[in-house]
Amino acid sequence: MQFPATELVLDANGAVYHLGLQPHQLATKVILVGDQDRVAKISRFFDHTESRVQHREFVSHTGTFQGKRLTVLSTGIGTDNIDICMAELDALVNINLAARAEKQEKTSLEIVRIGTCGMLQSDMPLHSFVLSTHALGLDNIAHFYPIDFSKEEQHLLTQINTQVHFPGGVVPYLSAASSEMVQKLASDRVRKGITVTSSGFYGPQGRSLRLASKMPDIHRALEKFNDNGQQIVNFEMESSAIFALGKALGHRCTSICLGVANRPQEIFSTGIETAMDELITYVLERI
Repeated sequence: MQFPATELVLDANGAVYHLGLQPHQLATKVILVGDQDRVAKISRFFDHTESRVQHREFVSHTGTFQGKRLTVLSTGIGTDNIDICMAELDALVNINLAARAEKQEKTSLEIVRIGTCGMLQSDMPLHSFVLSTHALGLDNIAHFYPIDFSKEEQHLLTQINTQVHFPGGVVPYLSAASSEMVQKLASDRVRKGITVTSSGFYGPQGRSLRLASKMPDIHRALEKFNDNGQQIVNFEMESSAIFALGKALGHRCTSICLGVANRPQEIFSTGIETAMDELITYVLERI
């Protein structure tokens, strides 16, 4: 089967359309960040940088750290951009772009999102490292794909829907992170738990400015969730699509975020540079 030009969109140089990357410019260990500027903040730790590419909000640097070849890619904010990134990252390793044909032998990427988040448990101090074991998607990306969710994922989703009431029109899904990747990044330094991925920063996360959210107490309801010790620990805007699409495509994914706000305590960090550098080196040394 050949993918037509309208399905597999390439630029004039044969690079995938949005990321602007060609296969040789992608490592099999990938760090995703939302902020374009964070790409250079990570690659400055590299021993060597072999390529730098920018197209729109998608900035990528590929290089080596302690003998490991890595790509850092900015995604921008939101799961709509993650849909683009996951599709094109997979195409770079599992489709012969020149022939427009799927490869028989597949490559599994290791993908870690490094981001910031709002924490949902009152006992979590600012600048906690928050590692996602699962992601609850309040976005709609996974609903567009035939994804088979496990019994464990379905159980957790049922328990959340039983304990937390979402407004009409919100149909959550839940996807687990890669247990292998979680194990690599787990330590006494991090707080593990379920991440909630929102489709927006204000109303969809219960914030009300001049326009009131329909679910102003959603963070309090999420804070109370407990299923045999499993808690919901943070709010962010990308992980659910990374986990669901990544697993469906055969990639190993997780997220680890710096907690910049504690929603129950209503406090927000005034500076994260040192703590973010610590998180970056923590990840680089473990992946």
